[in-house]
Amino acid sequence: MMDKELLAERVEEVLSQAGFTISARCYLRPRSFDLAARRDDLLLLIKVLSNIDGFNERTAVEVRRLAGYLSGSPLLIGEKTRDLFLEQGAVYFRYGIPTLSLSTLADLLLHEELPLVYAAHGGLYVRIDGIRMRAMRLERGISLGALASELGVSRRTISKYETEDMDTSVDVALRLEEIFERELILPIDPFNSRPFAEAPEEVKDSVLQLLLKIGLDVFPTAQAPFNAVTRDEDMVVLTGVSKYSQGMLKKARLMSSLSAVVKTHSAVIVDGECKVERIEGTALIEKRELESLDAPGEFEDLVLEKQNFK
Repeated sequence: MMDKELLAERVEEVLSQAGFTISARCYLRPRSFDLAARRDDLLLLIKVLSNIDGFNERTAVEVRRLAGYLSGSPLLIGEKTRDLFLEQGAVYFRYGIPTLSLSTLADLLLHEELPLVYAAHGGLYVRIDGIRMRAMRLERGISLGALASELGVSRRTISKYETEDMDTSVDVALRLEEIFERELILPIDPFNSRPFAEAPEEVKDSVLQLLLKIGLDVFPTAQAPFNAVTRDEDMVVLTGVSKYSQGMLKKARLMSSLSAVVKTHSAVIVDGECKVERIEGTALIEKRELESLDAPGEFEDLVLEKQNFK
């Protein structure tokens, strides 16, 4: 089994071959995701773990929130769960986060082969096209009872396949395709999984509260290399809060890389005197400057001015 570092390198290689722009690796701990990657309108926030059982619910909630705030898709890449390797061509889910093996990721991004199988309690399952199945059954004059008997399931189960989008085992799905001589298994797009309606965290930091007071939306983070996503109708800013230090400079550089991929702006609110106005693409704003602002537009103008966009 590959260690996490090697696995992350392999993931970056696949993304690069598939034409993605990739951020610098997030090295600050704790971290809800390891890197951001974009190709056209598809933004991925990717977590890499050799054993996906190390991915906890708190981290999943945060990366789901971030994906929602940034119009991206969360993704977990791993090799094993418990003592079993992840199946190639299957999608797993950890706390609602689609999870793939490296080989499945490569098939998806390099060969446009969508997975057909997903893992859940009790085994591997597939989604079938119930509408098409019902139409073919009626066209051929096959009754619910006859089809149920052929498959060794109940009439109600057949009805659920057709009308309630109930998923089935791989064996049953393949038997249905044999009976009707048509494809019925629906591919799974892990980048279009159903979004969670995540409640935002309360803003407790006094500096972030200043941004709230001037009318910005502020979504704090606990495990990201920035302290909040700040936004209004015109601008989204990855926002950090820190004293001026070497650690802050490293954080600002990482935020620059992330914002370039995510297509946002980035800014660090510095508690104290600041010697420079920006680090790479990240604006550095002294807390006292923030205290003098009264409206969201003033914050936007200050960020752009520091970034040299105005």
